Amino acid sequence: MSPEPTKTYAEINARIKAGEAVVITAEEMVEVVRKEGPEGAARKIDVVTTGTFAPMCSSGMFINFGQMVPTIKAAKVWLNKVPAYGGLAAVDAYLGATEPAEDDPLNKIYPGEFRYGGGHVIEDLLKGKKVFLEAKGYGTDCYAGRKMKKEVTLQDLPFALLCNPRNGYQNYNCAVNLSDKVVHTYMGMLKPKCKNANYCSAGELSPLFNDPLYRTIGIGTRIFLGGAVGYVTWNGTQHNPDAPRTEKGVPLRPSGTLMVQGDLKQMDSGWIKGLSLLGYGCSLAVGLGIPIPILDSDMAARTGISDEEIFTQVVDYGYDYTNGIARTYGEVSYAQLKSGTIEVNGEDVPTAPLSSVAKAREIAETLKEWIEQGTFILHEPAMTLPGPTK
Repeated sequence: MSPEPTKTYAEINARIKAGEAVVITAEEMVEVVRKEGPEGAARKIDVVTTGTFAPMCSSGMFINFGQMVPTIKAAKVWLNKVPAYGGLAAVDAYLGATEPAEDDPLNKIYPGEFRYGGGHVIEDLLKGKKVFLEAKGYGTDCYAGRKMKKEVTLQDLPFALLCNPRNGYQNYNCAVNLSDKVVHTYMGMLKPKCKNANYCSAGELSPLFNDPLYRTIGIGTRIFLGGAVGYVTWNGTQHNPDAPRTEKGVPLRPSGTLMVQGDLKQMDSGWIKGLSLLGYGCSLAVGLGIPIPILDSDMAARTGISDEEIFTQVVDYGYDYTNGIARTYGEVSYAQLKSGTIEVNGEDVPTAPLSSVAKAREIAETLKEWIEQGTFILHEPAMTLPGPTK
């Protein structure tokens, strides 16, 4: 009997540099594991690529917008009338994706509705558009300036970093509405009496589903972010590794999350899109992909997980969610969700994704090409994400 196949990051990267690495997408890995088994797949495959493209509200950018004469310590900052956080000293600021414009004309007509926000500012900058920046300071001996107004482009900014505190959720709810009225949520518009169901994951392509116990993902992991190279810098906010899991370690509820960042100036507006969700507000769609090294047969088995083996919970957003009631109205697989119909309370309910499987597939394919071309090597994490403690 042949020994258990094992590889190191150094060995895999040497194969990448030599143009010999065998790289496939997570979708393709499902079939390889079915045919070859985990050990056979581990011998054959070096890297599996993943991808997701979906609204990721907990996103934003750090910028430095350059000094003026006299110098200013900006206490309040706006970009296209969208407030940014200026409590970072001098001319640094953080703009959150969900922050709405103060003078949004839609909000004046329909209170609570916003057409333009921080995510749109980020997309406009990536498109090369000029953005109107305003800053106000309170004046000090070393920063006597009190007002700044100027138009800036992304290239004008001395520093621009996409820094997202919570991206790439490892599983998420399937949202329905059991109340008698329409509700508008970050999961989209939900019709009354459970007439539709929305979900938000690429399933078997999604990064954290392919490394459910975080063996290869952590601080310093090199990733596809917004069309460029980015990095995992910490576990994301609301990271919950102790969510219930299947025997294969796949979480059944919202679980792990990622904090990620990358140079905004290297990114592409095709992979970073400002969003306006009716009745909820503004957000940002982010393209993210992670390469998973196949170190052994365990990692091969993990990356061979299929939509039929990944499950989530049906949750009521009409009453339960807002009132903190943790109740499920069924457990459904991503194969069922992607089929277009699930059954809830004995009734067929049409499903719709907020995430794009087509875009996720394109990210996985792009990352595959980068690795095959030798332009993208893997980074072993300095520390992996906190894993399950139970």
